[in-house]
Amino acid sequence: QVQLVESGGGLVQPGGSLRLACAASGSIARINAMGWYRQAPGKARELVAGIARGGSTNYADSAKGRFTISRDNAKNAVYLQMNSLKPEDTAVYFCNADVTYYRGGYYYADDYWGQGTQVTVSS
Repeated sequence: QVQLVESGGGLVQPGGSLRLACAASGSIARINAMGWYRQAPGKARELVAGIARGGSTNYADSAKGRFTISRDNAKNAVYLQMNSLKPEDTAVYFCNADVTYYRGGYYYADDYWGQGTQVTVSS
């Protein structure tokens, strides 16, 4: 199977920065799109940023100009650099990956999520 593990969350003051990382492991043949989502208490999970295998990116309006998504295909990893953080960025951040994996002689494709990492922006 495939596992996604996030790291890099924590407590930061308004205006500060954090860098989230997510590494995928398992019987991976290819990782296609990857992305970061977040979910604040009482709210639905929302896309923050996405990145295609070739590097093209898309961002939520709230993230444009402050957040940067990147990936390292050799490491099966995706990153989110978050600058100028605001209290409204407080949420659990989840990594997502569209993965093609190999099992029992066949290739399968599925969507995977990490366990989430808490980001709290507060003074």
